[in-house]
Amino acid sequence: MSVSKSCLLVGSLSILALSLLSTAPAWAQRVSARDQAAIEGLNTRMAAAEKRYRDGLRLVANSDVKGKAETDAALEDMEDVLDACYKQRGCQAHTLLATYKRLLKDTVDANDDGMGDEGEDVSVDPFDDGSDHTQAGAQAAPQIPEAERAAYLLNDQRHAFDKMVEYNPAVQAGIRRWLTDMRPALITSYENYQNMRAEMYPDWERSKLPEALLFGIMAKESNGRVHATSRAGAAGPLQFMYHTGRRFGLGPDGTGFDTRYDPGSAGEASAAYMNERMRELNNNIEFALAAYNGGEGRAGRVYRQYPGRSFWDDVVYAQFPGETRDYVPMVIAAAWLFLHPKQYGLEFPKVNVQPATLRLSRDSSIYELTICLGNGGTRDGFMRTLRNLNPRYEAEAWISAGTSLRANNKIVALYNRYCVSGPRADLARTLVRADPNAAIKRSALPGVVAVGDVTPVEGVPTTVATGDPKPAQPKAKQARDYRVAKGDTLGRISQRYQCDLKQLAKSNGIKGPAYNVKPGQQITLTSCRK
Repeated sequence: MSVSKSCLLVGSLSILALSLLSTAPAWAQRVSARDQAAIEGLNTRMAAAEKRYRDGLRLVANSDVKGKAETDAALEDMEDVLDACYKQRGCQAHTLLATYKRLLKDTVDANDDGMGDEGEDVSVDPFDDGSDHTQAGAQAAPQIPEAERAAYLLNDQRHAFDKMVEYNPAVQAGIRRWLTDMRPALITSYENYQNMRAEMYPDWERSKLPEALLFGIMAKESNGRVHATSRAGAAGPLQFMYHTGRRFGLGPDGTGFDTRYDPGSAGEASAAYMNERMRELNNNIEFALAAYNGGEGRAGRVYRQYPGRSFWDDVVYAQFPGETRDYVPMVIAAAWLFLHPKQYGLEFPKVNVQPATLRLSRDSSIYELTICLGNGGTRDGFMRTLRNLNPRYEAEAWISAGTSLRANNKIVALYNRYCVSGPRADLARTLVRADPNAAIKRSALPGVVAVGDVTPVEGVPTTVATGDPKPAQPKAKQARDYRVAKGDTLGRISQRYQCDLKQLAKSNGIKGPAYNVKPGQQITLTSCRK
């Protein structure tokens, strides 16, 4: 909500307060049972509207696109209640005004620029309850019995996550790593997550799983790069192995695209996977993370072998490989920083984006869009966002006009301004079509005799109709085989050998629009000029 809207709200409430106070004599009147029931109903409606408004503020603070709609609707509910109170005999206006007083404080806090008198940032993190875990002598969270831990698990209000895990030296060391040499990766992960949040989070929200945990897993697995792959064969933003992905609906979809790379599909599958692990492991997050990284079979066996023991118990801890012993605290540390940034001097960038659909007005590629869109106030521009939201398309592949891409409101606005037509659109088109080979100047070598006009001589084939020399037929293009190297894409191969991309794909049975190829795959170079 803007400052001007805040001031307008304050003014409106002041006028409304005076109007309600003018009805004071009616408060003393006796009211009937029917009136009393109506008054109680109004009080209930006001309490519900206040809760809706506070929930909306929390969504706004977390860059959720539903937040503004919820706060606006809550304000309308309150206005309706106050209007009804003004008309209702015996309605106690001061109780409703008390609710508005709390609301006004929240509104002012939400619009405060967060800067103190000396310019120090004193903004309030809506997720931060003020507890400082960085002070010397801070103690780890007390051990929570598994039965109690289960009760806390599904309550991700503010810092319930703190009660789900142990804040111990291993987690603190993970926080240290995220805040030092891995800080850029953490910031990048946060920006990527916020741009994909509308795709990834809904199923976690429906499952009532902690959002901070989703962020922590994604940050550790891929830094939010949907095309990430591992040497072991894991793929996508949440790094599903092939067979695990198949169990949860991920994998080749029949068009040549692997849905492990799709953020929405990966988010849905990961929520299902974590719910399954939580049920099996009595809602123990450390064991669930160990299963995610080190295999559910091992985690389940160790959990059953040492019932009631913590992941950090030495006999349990020793059962897991070094990678898993590193993975668990690093995920928890990233999740902790997601909820407690202010305490650690961490400032995440504001990524206020609303999902939107971008319909291409002309053929384009993600490379071309990245150039013509510019930075738009961001640090790195929009290439990663476009690739993450549209993983089916290679960055250099041409995408047909009329195609709808996932984007956000800022990208759509910049596209309509700079990419449909005009100097920047033309420049972007020139740059993506630039061929380095065209820069090579070919000149005749010394001693080479230049050939001038050639006079036809007897015996040269002629056309039947005119008797003129028959035009020379171009040499047939020779098809040859090529073995795909690591890092190759079909688009890059077509550019290197000057092939028609669609003809090259068709002749090799490679389906678009992704045109996926694998290292070692043998293809036939057809329609190529080099």
